[in-house]
Amino acid sequence: MRFKKPLNLLLKEAAETGEGTLKRTLGPGNLVALGIGAIIGAGLFVRTAAAAADHSGPAVTLAFILAAIGCGLAGLCYAEFAAMIPIAGSAYTYSYATMGEMVAWIIGWDLVLEYAVGAATVSIAWSEYLNKLLENFGVDIPYQLCHSPFQSSLQGVHGIINIPALFIIVVLSLVLIRGTQESATLNGIIVIVKVAIVVLFIAIGWNYMKPINHTPYIPVNTGEVAMFHGQKSFFDFFTHDFGKFGWSGIISAAGVVFFAFIGFDAVSTAAQEAKNPKRDMPIGILVSLAICTLLYVLFGHVLTGVANYKEFAGPGKEASVAYTIDTYMQSYHWLSILVTVAILFGFSSVILVMLLGQSRVFFSMSKDGLVPPVFSAVHPKFKTPYKSNLIFLVFVGLFAAFVPGDIVGDMTSIGTLFAFMLVCIGVIILRKSDPDTPRPFRTPWVPFVPILGAIVCLLMMVGLGEFNWLRLIIWMAIGFVVYFTYSKKHSLIRKGIVSLPRDPEPPMA
Repeated sequence: MRFKKPLNLLLKEAAETGEGTLKRTLGPGNLVALGIGAIIGAGLFVRTAAAAADHSGPAVTLAFILAAIGCGLAGLCYAEFAAMIPIAGSAYTYSYATMGEMVAWIIGWDLVLEYAVGAATVSIAWSEYLNKLLENFGVDIPYQLCHSPFQSSLQGVHGIINIPALFIIVVLSLVLIRGTQESATLNGIIVIVKVAIVVLFIAIGWNYMKPINHTPYIPVNTGEVAMFHGQKSFFDFFTHDFGKFGWSGIISAAGVVFFAFIGFDAVSTAAQEAKNPKRDMPIGILVSLAICTLLYVLFGHVLTGVANYKEFAGPGKEASVAYTIDTYMQSYHWLSILVTVAILFGFSSVILVMLLGQSRVFFSMSKDGLVPPVFSAVHPKFKTPYKSNLIFLVFVGLFAAFVPGDIVGDMTSIGTLFAFMLVCIGVIILRKSDPDTPRPFRTPWVPFVPILGAIVCLLMMVGLGEFNWLRLIIWMAIGFVVYFTYSKKHSLIRKGIVSLPRDPEPPMA
């Protein structure tokens, strides 16, 4: 038996919290703007250089295109789910109503990798750019105090703890506990500044590109060449050479830069507020992805054209955009400072939203009995899930302080790709099991689009390598232990309790 949450209950709960009366005021232009604002963030300014240095070289532009295709296909599937259940919420909420408790648990547990570990990734990037900014004013944080124990400098100095990354997590967690919301105006300004920075860097940096830095555009993978000529087996190539440049490097780089697209699904969660979901949802998702992909491709092309991609594995590994400007565009030092300050504000916004999103997912899971009540305990004065915020402060803070950014970034990518793959598969399943459920937006060309979406997501997951697969398997194994030892026993649906009286959910920023 699949334990599913009744759809009428969700609609009733939505009405009680006021979410069921949201007006349909968003047109395609609003949704495109929402998508661009949610997509452009930490991934572009950090993961681009990492993907180029370790996997693809200048061909990181092709990796962006592959990642965008996967996001577009998954986004169309995501939009069908969001439109079927007209309440604001995450993949966890509507998967509980459509695919049952087990899938809901998997997605909810997996979302920890997207939100909590993602927040740690951005906080580490925040630390890198803060260090770069402080250098302009003669302040130098010791390497040991701004890097994890698993990192060492070119001079052989080992890190101990990343204090700036931990600091920003603590500050923003306390802000969330107080209940302070982001100003919509300020957030809008940050979005405009982020886009302006990207466009400005492309426009100015274009004149500083050197053709030699783009030669070869796809660096040779000797293992691929050997396999093509029959000198090496596929298994040997896959276990030793896959992802180390060449065409397989583009696949691996796509998995890495996928982090730069996380957030596009915010468009699908606005389905209930779209004037015409059937028309506007695909426009909002695909157009925002197309615009961001164009900016990303141009950004990656300029970044690897101004500085050689090999430098991003060495001196330009941290704060790569600021490094490139300071090293090769010295007459625009002011741009480096402006970029760094704006990126710090943008990163702070992203971290805040990720931490808030994580608390909302576990708030819902706690109210359903799948995780302990502590995650839905609401502060008597601030009306926020303060205990949940404190728990995730510790969890995220430990990752931020002691784990390198490339590791947590790839964990975020593989976890999110896994959730998207499940969403793609879920569309096919629901078309068979619940064909009569009203769908304001229908994914086109089913099952072709969902199957292709799942395949592209799986391909990018493969590109992230065996170690990230191992981390994902271990994480999901821990999740199943929690589910079978705690969640099944406390599930309200399994107990026949349809719902507990709910405190109003903490407001989204």
